[in-house]
Amino acid sequence: MILAAVLVGLLVGAGVFTFGYVRGASYLTDNPEACANCHVMGEHYSSWMKGSHRAAAKCNDCHTPAGVASKYATKMHNGFSHSLAFTTGRFPDEIQITQRNYGIARDSCAKCHAELE
Repeated sequence: MILAAVLVGLLVGAGVFTFGYVRGASYLTDNPEACANCHVMGEHYSSWMKGSHRAAAKCNDCHTPAGVASKYATKMHNGFSHSLAFTTGRFPDEIQITQRNYGIARDSCAKCHAELE
């Protein structure tokens, strides 16, 4: 029983430390600067800052689905996937979009650019 409590304590402690270290709370906001917390996103963030979409949309407008539950489910899924990839060193040099996230982005484009379809 004590061993289980110690293990749970260690896991919770490691989780809280990691969440703080990676500025996890920032990912719960709509602030685009949170996307640039990760060094591989710096170039993409800079491009958005200079582009025309900056005046019309933030990262979450295009990269998460509509609805609070869907938005945060996607953010949690992507956050876990990204954390796992970076922790294990299994990430490509060039960012690659998943089929799931491609569908979300494509549907988001259609919200503002329906005339292009």
